[in-house]
Amino acid sequence: MPIYNAPVKDIQFLLQDVLKVTETGVPGYEDLEADFTSAVLEEAGKVARDVLAPLNATGDQEGCVLENGAVRTPKGFDKAFAAMKEGGWTALDCDPKYGGQGLPYIMGSAVGEIFVSANMAFNMYQGLTHGAYSAIH
Repeated sequence: MPIYNAPVKDIQFLLQDVLKVTETGVPGYEDLEADFTSAVLEEAGKVARDVLAPLNATGDQEGCVLENGAVRTPKGFDKAFAAMKEGGWTALDCDPKYGGQGLPYIMGSAVGEIFVSANMAFNMYQGLTHGAYSAIH
């Protein structure tokens, strides 16, 4: 089975050396010190490697199925979504007053790239589910 390892050092290089996020003057970016962003990206990489990537084959083989007006996702997607939600990954850059972690959008984008690279199908489903949940609540 293929193994996904997130390019954390490359993303860190972009955030810290190319974009120099802490020096931009953008509100919230001053808190994005290298140790902090590295820790977030490393943890996202573990989730991508251990939770999302192993579901790629299942997602490709089973796909989603519409049954009686409800969508059934591939085996394991429901547990992966629960783990993503429990870990706060679905609301990384959302406002804390609505249950988010309040990180700047750039961190949501960086982590999102890791997750999409590990399992595009899951992230398409997760994005739709998160959007629907946000719209209702």
